[in-house]
Amino acid sequence: MRASGLRRLPLLVLVLLAVAAAAAGSGEHDFRRDFEVVWGEGNARFRDGGRQVELSLDTRTGARLQSKQRYLFGRFDIDIKLVPGESAGTITSFYICTGGARHDEVDFEFLGNTSGDPYLLHTNIFSDGKGEREQQFVLWFDPTESFHTYSILWNPHNIILYIDGVPIRVFRNNAARGVPFPAAQPVHVFASIWDAEDWATQGGRVKTDWAKAPFVVAYRRYNVSNACVWDEEHGRARCPAATAGGGRGRRRREAAWMAQKMDWWSWMTLSWVRMNYMVYDYCDDQRRFPDGSPPECVIPIGRA
Repeated sequence: MRASGLRRLPLLVLVLLAVAAAAAGSGEHDFRRDFEVVWGEGNARFRDGGRQVELSLDTRTGARLQSKQRYLFGRFDIDIKLVPGESAGTITSFYICTGGARHDEVDFEFLGNTSGDPYLLHTNIFSDGKGEREQQFVLWFDPTESFHTYSILWNPHNIILYIDGVPIRVFRNNAARGVPFPAAQPVHVFASIWDAEDWATQGGRVKTDWAKAPFVVAYRRYNVSNACVWDEEHGRARCPAATAGGGRGRRRREAAWMAQKMDWWSWMTLSWVRMNYMVYDYCDDQRRFPDGSPPECVIPIGRA
């Protein structure tokens, strides 16, 4: 869909962003060490010494991983290769979530489709228990042919979602204007595949074809080296810090990601994604919000 829009960004730029994203996700990781299988244990297969995991959905169950540690702010990167071929009715996800009635959550959810049709990327952001902030996209590549890097940057200023280093969504901290922003509750990181045939594909009109099961998704290159680990014993976050100076004059300073915001080029790239690949934005849905858009929608998106 709108594939010609891809030509509007230089190919070299996309290649450079993808290379940078791959480098960012190259930290040491071990899914077997860093995650628990909290659902569908028999449908999680660890490969390459724990550096890759495959989650499957069959007629019995799907599978879900949950990080053993919790985090308060961070950049979370993971490579995903989605279910190939027929995937209608399935949802593959990568998300962070606090749990609880007033939970905070940031979602990447990939809605499966019939063979030959594109995946739909469904994103949502919950703050203080309130969601309904859906934005949906088609992708400018086939996410089943190879791995791509999906990232969530969460700091006190904003939440930014990336694909291969390309920003696709931003949610700014507008708490001062009455819009709750996740800033106090630590999150777990999750990865899962599950059956949602009642709504996932064409609003539930296309059901899961169980003759094509099992449906298998692969994850690799999980990286949380730029994230603040929640200290369960002392109830506070421990954040990685950069250093400045040399020798005895070295001093700790706040890591760059903790202060990262959208720069000019990021806003231009985000605009390109919105124009060419966004297919739904809750802010524009007058049937859902006949009395006016939610408050964050009327605040200029680029406003500090």
